[in-house]
Amino acid sequence: MHVLDAKSIRESITSVAAARLDMLEVFSEIESTNSYLLEQPSPAPGRFRVVLADHQTAGRGRQDRTWQSPPSSGLCLSMAYTFGNVPDKLPSLTLALGIGVAEALERLGIGGISLKWPNDIIACDGKLGGILTEVQNSASNRITVVAGIGLNVDLPDSMQLLDGPSWTNKIVDLKECTGNPPSREKLSVAVIESLFDCMVRFESDGFAPFQDSWEKYDWLKGKQIIVDMPDGRCCGIADGVDYDGALGIRTDENRRRIISGTISLPDERGNHA
Repeated sequence: MHVLDAKSIRESITSVAAARLDMLEVFSEIESTNSYLLEQPSPAPGRFRVVLADHQTAGRGRQDRTWQSPPSSGLCLSMAYTFGNVPDKLPSLTLALGIGVAEALERLGIGGISLKWPNDIIACDGKLGGILTEVQNSASNRITVVAGIGLNVDLPDSMQLLDGPSWTNKIVDLKECTGNPPSREKLSVAVIESLFDCMVRFESDGFAPFQDSWEKYDWLKGKQIIVDMPDGRCCGIADGVDYDGALGIRTDENRRRIISGTISLPDERGNHA
């Protein structure tokens, strides 16, 4: 794959988003796009910055996991956006941004996308990508969030043979799922526009407008799942998400709300995968 072209990406972004874009940078190599933006000045309220990289040497995922992406094999993108007022139920922003990524892929003609609570992007029942949201700066009347998106576009065969996480047995890329993935420039433009739109909608209305869309993409809904939490383990049937992004799980006793936890699936023998 060729190196990403910052000028081409910026010129292709819609005028509405471009008017609020402070800076768009592309690096051939960087430790982490999220870490880089966390160290930069915060955008003014309602404005955003974007950084992309052909290769991350220390990409990060949720709960300090690493994100592996060989050079030019995927999309490594982070956006910093400043909310003029701290939104209610801020953790649910991750779910809203996942919906934005799924919708961006659909606009590019890529179907079959699902989302696994809270931050995984699914295709062909494998892990296609993930989202990491972090707070860069918080004040009494504003907050800056950095959202990192990693998508596998065309991985080397050796990467696809790696063991998947405990909830899937494979890692997938867009080439495997579509046969002819869009260019990373087109992918970048679609994702940037969609993330910006999600930030604006979330700032105005919170997670409520996204809840029905989550049901459309919900990969866990109806599955038997295992949730590991700091205070123990919970097993049951995934039952969608609530108005604030909490995961519902139906157990033998009741319906529980999960705010934070690690999800896995039982294997075919009924054991923890």
